[in-house]
Amino acid sequence: MKILFLSHRFPYPPTRGDKIRSFNMVKYLHEQGHQVTVASLSRSPEETAECQGIKDYCHDFILVEINEFIQKIRMVSRLLFSDPSSMGYFYSGELQKKVNRLLGTQKFDLIVVFSSSAAQYVEHVTDTPKMLDFCDMDSQKWLAYVDYKKWPISAGYALEGRKLEADEKRLAKKFDLCSCATDFEVETLDSYGTGVASGYFPNGVDSEFFKPIDIDYQKNSICFVGRMDYYPNEVCIINFCHDVLPIIRKHYPDVTFKVIGAAPPQSVLKLNDLPGVLVTGTVDDIRKHVQSCQVMVAPLVIARGTQNKILEGMAMGLPVVSSHLAARGVDAVVGEHILAATKPEDYAKEIMSLFADPERQRKFSENGRARILSHHTWQRGMDLMSTCIDRTIDEFKRKAA
Repeated sequence: MKILFLSHRFPYPPTRGDKIRSFNMVKYLHEQGHQVTVASLSRSPEETAECQGIKDYCHDFILVEINEFIQKIRMVSRLLFSDPSSMGYFYSGELQKKVNRLLGTQKFDLIVVFSSSAAQYVEHVTDTPKMLDFCDMDSQKWLAYVDYKKWPISAGYALEGRKLEADEKRLAKKFDLCSCATDFEVETLDSYGTGVASGYFPNGVDSEFFKPIDIDYQKNSICFVGRMDYYPNEVCIINFCHDVLPIIRKHYPDVTFKVIGAAPPQSVLKLNDLPGVLVTGTVDDIRKHVQSCQVMVAPLVIARGTQNKILEGMAMGLPVVSSHLAARGVDAVVGEHILAATKPEDYAKEIMSLFADPERQRKFSENGRARILSHHTWQRGMDLMSTCIDRTIDEFKRKAA
């Protein structure tokens, strides 16, 4: 098939959660013999240069370099209208013209869109089967921020969340099928009552790259992995350091906590002043840093979709203690493959149980990796995506009949 693939961020290099998913979608379609044309944006000459690597994974691509300052103006201008500001931030008139020109000169068998912010470029198309992969429902993340921001910022998040939810409902009806990364996100999508077909396909992990390596870990050590300029990560790490670590330190005075991730803001860098805490910033190879620790935590209080770092930790054989919210994004059984908590004392209890019991640590190490190999391979996820594509085409034919 000839497939047009649009995404709000260019799907190469696959260096962050959303780009990892979109890259694997493009790669799989290309490997299946489809003629894939990718269309997306870059934000700097450096990013444009990096994006060229997509050539090995698609038939052709359209790349428009945008000016960050102009995009922010577009975003702010939407505050006065019903359109979400996110749509303004990811809109480019030049990309729209190129997509329109492409659709006017070529006949595609399928359009696949990654993220609702990219759906605006093809929402008007009616003569081609279209699938929209929301991945997760962004509106619900914005609405969750309201409880963690002070007024009047919280009011801005509430407004954007409501506008995004309305737009998600509107856009869903423009597509033949909408998909998400977890069945929990599909439940949210279906609750919108759009009547549009829905499905899900989970994220995978490169279990050959992320596998246990022969590095001795430091006893009574904990790690967290994630981009630190991402607000949910910032919030959960600050809370963990101030609310959970002191409880553990009463029983394990030598406990250490390593925060691994790029672009830590000043609020996170200040955590270096706390005993036993190390904020690394960008590292060359996260695997060595992760496997030097005994336990991984993901204490997210704002969590939608799949937390890729949880998958990577489980694949590397680290026992993971997650929030119940974040655990919903992983196809694993709490208490069997992963541990979960909500209150600070519960986090401390689960972590200390792993410190104290080597057999319990071994159990969750082995069970976690086994679950990744059985339920979170990219092959399994992409096979389910293929099923969603087949259903998309069937829905298009049904509506056209």
